[in-house]
Amino acid sequence: MQRAFTLTLATHLSTRVGAALHLGAAACLSAAVCFSMLGCSSAGPYGHSRVYSPLAAERAALEGAVEYDPVMATRNPEAWQGKPISLFGVVVSRDAGSGGTSQLKLSLRTLEPRNLCEEEAEDSCRVTVSDREHAVVHAHVALSGDDDLGRYSVGGGSLVRLVGELTDDFSEDGTPLFRATYYRHWPRGFYVTTADRGRMRR
Repeated sequence: MQRAFTLTLATHLSTRVGAALHLGAAACLSAAVCFSMLGCSSAGPYGHSRVYSPLAAERAALEGAVEYDPVMATRNPEAWQGKPISLFGVVVSRDAGSGGTSQLKLSLRTLEPRNLCEEEAEDSCRVTVSDREHAVVHAHVALSGDDDLGRYSVGGGSLVRLVGELTDDFSEDGTPLFRATYYRHWPRGFYVTTADRGRMRR
């Protein structure tokens, strides 16, 4: 009788353990699926979404910043110096700057409120800026990692978003000199302009 009781207890425990393992596996699978779905819906470092998606560090850097207005900055430069400013620009040229920075000549562009997409899928969308230039600035930027060296490093045709301040200096061509405290980079081909509307859609 004791042997039968022992067998019954063992069977009961085995069933409970099996059920627990089954539930644990199901929970792990569910978590994996959720993680996968979240990963797929993420805009990623290059902002593959229908509207512009700032990174966490970018959002923090933008606190208190205003969009650069070249006309107003030219009229009243003192009012713009020392205040946090944000701008988008396509790199025209890159040269060595002071203190290990790179000096970028930027063709300033306007960020579009909605990104252009090749298909309905959100991951086919690309950050979109105006095709037309509205000003030129030179910026000192401390580039790092692959943005500094490598296949996708910052160079002619790259798009950057900068947050920083205007200095009281000017470049040789008379355009303002900007010092960046934060940057975000899209290599050539990783963003589009409004000139691509003919082959893409909103």
